[in-house]
Amino acid sequence: MRPEPVSAAQIGFGRVMHARLHPARHRFDYPVYFLRLPVHALPRIGSRWLSLNRFNLLSFHEADHGDGTDCLAWARGLLNRHGLVADGDIWLTTFPRVLGYAFKPVSFWHCHAADGSLVAILAEVNNTFGERHCYLLRGAGLAFGNELRATKVFHVSPFCAIEGDYRFRFMRTADRTVARIDHDDADGPLLQTSLSGALEPLTDRALLRALFGYPAFTLGVIARIHWQALKLFAKRVPFFSKPAPPAHPVTR
Repeated sequence: MRPEPVSAAQIGFGRVMHARLHPARHRFDYPVYFLRLPVHALPRIGSRWLSLNRFNLLSFHEADHGDGTDCLAWARGLLNRHGLVADGDIWLTTFPRVLGYAFKPVSFWHCHAADGSLVAILAEVNNTFGERHCYLLRGAGLAFGNELRATKVFHVSPFCAIEGDYRFRFMRTADRTVARIDHDDADGPLLQTSLSGALEPLTDRALLRALFGYPAFTLGVIARIHWQALKLFAKRVPFFSKPAPPAHPVTR
């Protein structure tokens, strides 16, 4: 597979879905939009309505990812420290800042070698306490459509203990993407989540459609998180206090 041109930077319009299977059933889904950006060519993504590292109606700030510095150097350095060489394209699927504000529950980095082959996927998770952790998915079976696993080590929801495993599955075509993350605990499947959407070129027209079609989008993300937490509390789902964050920022 050949590396994709920078012009393939995209915006996705779709939905987030979250379903809890026990001890009480709880499900929600809502419309979202997201960006798919070429980390290997970030300085070339700017437009009238989307800026890099500065305020605009929509913006992408490298401070929101990795170690808060240069995204490309961080990603390639992280992979190098784990014995991986991603000297090709790196694509990041994430939410933008809207009017300077963003909360990004999870972002996905697809990291390629120079020949276009997929070297690793980083699932970068943020919680509402300002903490960040990355799950490094690599090795045999790393391909779109295959199931990838990681042990849960990072606190996300006070209604889930730090135990069990994540099952990841990524699917993508030229005009659609799906990312699934399922969480299993000792009693079996606990959570099923997905981010999916139709992809189109990242144009000024598409950015305006996102802005006016989804007003106060990122504020809505954090508001919905707390609203769903109240519903889980009302259903008497057990509450777990936040533990100390993992000693290492990356789990593989």
